[in-house]
Formats: sequence, C-alpha cells, structure tokens
Amino acid sequence: MDSAKAVLLYDGECGFCSAAVQLVLRHERRHTLQFAALQSQFGAAVARRHPALRTVDSVVWFEPEQSGKPEQVFVRSEAALRVAAYLGGWWRLVALARLVPPPLRDAAYDLVARRLPQRCVSRR
Repeated sequence: MDSAKAVLLYDGECGFCSAAVQLVLRHERRHTLQFAALQSQFGAAVARRHPALRTVDSVVWFEPEQSGKPEQVFVRSEAALRVAAYLGGWWRLVALARLVPPPLRDAAYDLVARRLPQRCVSRR
C-alpha cells in the first residue's frame, strides 16, 4: 500500500460493506483512495496500533503519517463523512452533516447500522 494515501478499512465479510466499497469505486474521480479489509494484514496492523479499533464495528478511514502529523483513524459517522467529502460533487452535500454534533451523527449512524445486520452478511 502507498503510505501517502488514505485507506478505507471495511469488514471484508460483510456484504453491505463490500457493496459500499463498490459504490465508492463507481463514484470516485481521483482514484487515490485505497481499500483494505479489516481482516487483512494491513487492517490487523492498524488495529494493533490503535487498540480502540478492536471493539469498533464500523468502516474506518485511515490517514497515514505525513509531514510529522501522526497517523489518524476515524470511525462511524466521521469515516462516512470523509468518504463523502473525498467523492466530491453532490456527495459533498452529505459532508455538510459535519455541522451536526458528533454524538448526534453517531447516534444516526448507529440507528442505520442496527437495521443492517440481517442484510449485512452475504448468504451466497
């Protein structure tokens, strides 16, 4: 993986997550975002460096260390909003949700996520 690019970590065993990655791939224009499953070697290495991720059930936006700025991870609504901002265009309107306080955004994210488990795991 290119260490200078952001990475979207996702649950590689989740059908919904895989579909979301495909949506991002269809709509991205810059083609600079990288993707990795949380279960991959890269995902496991990030989780080892950020122990709080071990209990997170969310997509993770990972930004590597750059120009002396330490690597960062963002989860839940913040990760989703970073994806929307990255996509640009009309998706930037979704990113305006950053004006909503994080606890409220995360509550909305969790509400949606609770409704997905039945459809999340692919049953092929």
